[in-house]
Formats: sequence, structure tokens, C-alpha cells
Amino acid sequence: MGKTVTRINKKKKILIRIGSLRHGGAEKVLVTFLKNLPENKYEIDLLLNLKSGKYLKDVPSWVSVYHLHKGEMITTNKPWEIPVKAFRRSYEELLKLFPKALYKFILKKQHYDIELIANHRLLEEVLKSPIKTSKKVVWVHNDLFSISEYTTKKLSNFFKADKIWVISEKIKSGFEKLATTREDREKLIRIYNPIDSQEIIKKSEEDINFTFTKEKNEKIFVAVGTVFPQKGFDRLIKMHKRLLQEGYKHKIYIVGDGYDFKNIHALVKSLNLDDTVKMVGYQENPYPFFKNADYFILSSRYEGYPTVLFEALTLKKPIIATDVSGVSEILQEGKLGKIVENSKEGIYTGMKQFLTQPEITQKYIQEMNDKELPFTLENAVSRLTTILDNL
Repeated sequence: MGKTVTRINKKKKILIRIGSLRHGGAEKVLVTFLKNLPENKYEIDLLLNLKSGKYLKDVPSWVSVYHLHKGEMITTNKPWEIPVKAFRRSYEELLKLFPKALYKFILKKQHYDIELIANHRLLEEVLKSPIKTSKKVVWVHNDLFSISEYTTKKLSNFFKADKIWVISEKIKSGFEKLATTREDREKLIRIYNPIDSQEIIKKSEEDINFTFTKEKNEKIFVAVGTVFPQKGFDRLIKMHKRLLQEGYKHKIYIVGDGYDFKNIHALVKSLNLDDTVKMVGYQENPYPFFKNADYFILSSRYEGYPTVLFEALTLKKPIIATDVSGVSEILQEGKLGKIVENSKEGIYTGMKQFLTQPEITQKYIQEMNDKELPFTLENAVSRLTTILDNL
């Protein structure tokens, strides 16, 4: 008699690397995916450079979390912090030189099917992996073509990976222009960021201390994001001041934290805007600020694919957004929101139009009510699992 052979479908073993799980778009997208991936299909190890961040608690229990350092991110150069920063940097550089040590003593793994970096800055690390049989994937969340440090030569290095995941058509187009072979072009895959609309709506109902005293017919803008120069909060504040000087009353909430927080706060002070600009810092739940504002504004100098716009759309907030990567795609060429020139003048013009022509904002609200968000949580997760299964 012949032997009966029982086939066991093995789980795919995946290593995912990211700097930390602090507040940020890439971090949020990653954790949202992890929470919705089927446990029975994958065995996932998550390696953090720094074990910290608001999203750490949201990582599913079946995902194994490893780290290089513990503690909080250091964003200043206080004398007592410099040795810690230097040690962390030296340790990371040492592991880049001797990657086998990382896999032997920290991960304690000799095999992965897929090695994915969810932060493009870790490209060198994944390419130096001692596991030669794994598929190397780099996930690009920013429009690197708008960042001066990313030269053509540096961007071409991304094609050394097996796959390049990009989050917008604009970023994909940029890499396609750099591709020299059909094989390079086939490495590019468009990944859709997941949007959990029901969670956003539910969280927006929570009470907050919305501290502004709002005068009759006075409008409030809300801007949400990590406080980095990339987000352009400095030019938003300057255009806010200009509009106030011209007699257009309005107020602004800035929700978020980051290494540029003190500089932006100092700018608010220097322009005497304490009564009209509130910097509320990092918020575990930013959605009530969306809901209680009249308009959402994205003042970024560059982006990858600003998922925050989907959050504003979910809560039916008229949007002004600078013309950066992903905006035209998300706002359907301007049907769902106002796309302005990526400049101070563009921000000023968009805000002034919203303040003086309320019928325009009503038109956007009507469009939002008539449209269904294209990238649902279910669709995004389904596409990601298909991509992982085909690697």
C-alpha cells in the first residue's frame, strides 16, 4: 500500500523593521495592517530600533516584538543625552557591519521568507541581511523625489531590493522613470493605506476640551501631523497672521508633537497669536478636533500619501491641501477638496477663499456625502495579503 502524504501549509515567516512606533503615518499604517492580517497565515517578527511609541500597545499579541534599544526618542542635544544618542548610533552602526550578530543574538532566527523595512531609511540594513534566500522589500511612505538628500544615485539603490512598495502613483511614477530594465519596473508595487472609517467616526464622538471661544460665524481650521518642518506649520501660521491683519477672523488648532514643536510654538508667541492658535500637542485621539473644527488644512512641503486626508474626508471636513504627493489622487483631482499651490501664497489663497466663499465648502461637503471612500480597510488588507502570498 502507498503511504498517505499529509501536506501542511506552513506559515510565511516575515521580519518587519521600523525605527519605532511613535505617532506617525507609516507607524499607524503598519500597526493597522498587523491588527488585521490573518494570524493563521503568517509568523511575524517586528524589530524596532527603539521600543517606544503610542502604537506599541496595539501590536497584536501573536506578533513577536524585538528591539535594539529601550526608552524614549531623544530629539534634543542636552549634555546628559548626548552619550545615550552616541551609544545608540554606534550600536546600530556596529550591527550594520556585523549583521549576523543581529540575527544570531537578538532575533535568534536563521530563516525568513520575507524581510520588509517599513521605513525607507533602513534600506542598507535589509540589503545587508545574511539571509540570502529571503525576499527583500522596502516600503516607501514619502515622496523621496522632493527631498534633496535623495540623489538619483541614492534612489537607484532601492532597485537592489526585490520589491519596492510605494503608497502613491506619483512616487511610483518617479521610480518608473529611474528604472532601466523591465525587471526594475516589475519590482514596483502600489500599496493602499488602510482606513478604518468606523473606528474614526466612533472616536470622533469622544468629548474633548475644545478650549477656543468661538465668536459668531468665526471659523476654525485644524491641522494634524507630526511637528516637523516637512509639515509646513510655520508657513500656515504666517499666512494665518496675514489673514488676521486683513480682517479675516478665524482660529487654528495644531494637533501633534515633534522635534520642531518648540520652534513653532515660539513663532506663535513672537507673532502674538496665543489667542488664535492653539498647539495642543500629541493627542491619543485627534478625531474630536477634526469633528469640532470647520475645516481641515494640510500645509505640507512634501508627503508620501497623506492618510490624514482620508480621516478628514471620513468626518466630512472641507479640505485645503498643498499640491504634494498623493493629494491629487486622494482628493480626486480637486473634486473632494481644495488643492493649492505648494507655497505660502497657495495656503493664503485657499484659506481666504474658504473664509469668504462658504458656498465652495458646501460644494465639497456635498461631494463627500455622495462619494464612497475608495480604499476601505477590507480592500487594503485583502490586497496586502495577496501581495505577501505571491512573494
